[in-house]
Amino acid sequence: MNLQQLRYVRETVRQGLNLTGAANALFTSQPGVSKQIRELELELGVDIFERRGKRFVAVTEPGQRIVAIAERVLQELDNLKQIGKDFADQSAGNLTIATTHTQARYALPQVVAAFRSRYPGVRLQLLQGNPTAIAQMVMRGEADIGIATEALDHFPELAALPGYRWHHVVVVPTGHALAGRAPLALQDLARYPIVTYSPEFTGRSQINDAFAARGLAIDVVLTAIDSDVIKTYVELGLGIGIIAAMAFDAQRDQALRALDAAHLFKSSITRIAVRRGAYLRGFAYDFIEGFAPQLRRKIVEEALAGEASAADPDGYEL
Repeated sequence: MNLQQLRYVRETVRQGLNLTGAANALFTSQPGVSKQIRELELELGVDIFERRGKRFVAVTEPGQRIVAIAERVLQELDNLKQIGKDFADQSAGNLTIATTHTQARYALPQVVAAFRSRYPGVRLQLLQGNPTAIAQMVMRGEADIGIATEALDHFPELAALPGYRWHHVVVVPTGHALAGRAPLALQDLARYPIVTYSPEFTGRSQINDAFAARGLAIDVVLTAIDSDVIKTYVELGLGIGIIAAMAFDAQRDQALRALDAAHLFKSSITRIAVRRGAYLRGFAYDFIEGFAPQLRRKIVEEALAGEASAADPDGYEL
């Protein structure tokens, strides 16, 4: 038995039992992956995968336990490497953040700038995707930290800590009929075409739930993952926009008015996710605290060890 065999097993599962995909991800050959997995099975005396011809079609019952152990072994190996790097040089290394466009564009710039000033020797990488993809990147070890509003707290493999609470605003052109109306009602919004986020992004579920609770149908004429795209089409008169409050900049968005909608839609919580059991380097804890000052290192360490619950956001609101 060797670590390479465990890597082959883990990657085969991650690639949906596709041996070719696993081989490509590990920069090796498909026959080599198949052979190493079979040798491991023979050594252990059990089949890890069910086969149909040469294809893997399922993970066996003992295989599920083997895969779980392989994941832990390989994660601990990564942790050993990280500990060595941390104590060898605490001010240099790599930090990868997976996040959504809205967080990268509006919530992170000042955090990143402050972090780079403090840790000029750390290479920082931002990966963008939808919340589910972000969760998967963190679980696979492709990202150290995930930041998003949706989905991160749906995966038991992740410790998802509340970062900050935010609400939506309605944006309209400056001369729009709603521009001077306060407070807004959902019935007011339902009279107009709406431009807002794609269903999996930025608190969209809160918007849908609010209209559904009142039995109101809404005409969503355009969805996007990018707040700037939404604002552009509102400026063009395509409809009224519903965006995250952080995405409105009064100086940059002078052609638009932002109308308070905190009373219309439930607030949303942006969460920071890290893989349970992972070893984070010191500067990663500092990045998390820079983003959410209430998430001090001890709190994050307890969450990583499974000693703290991140389900209740009370006390985490900024």
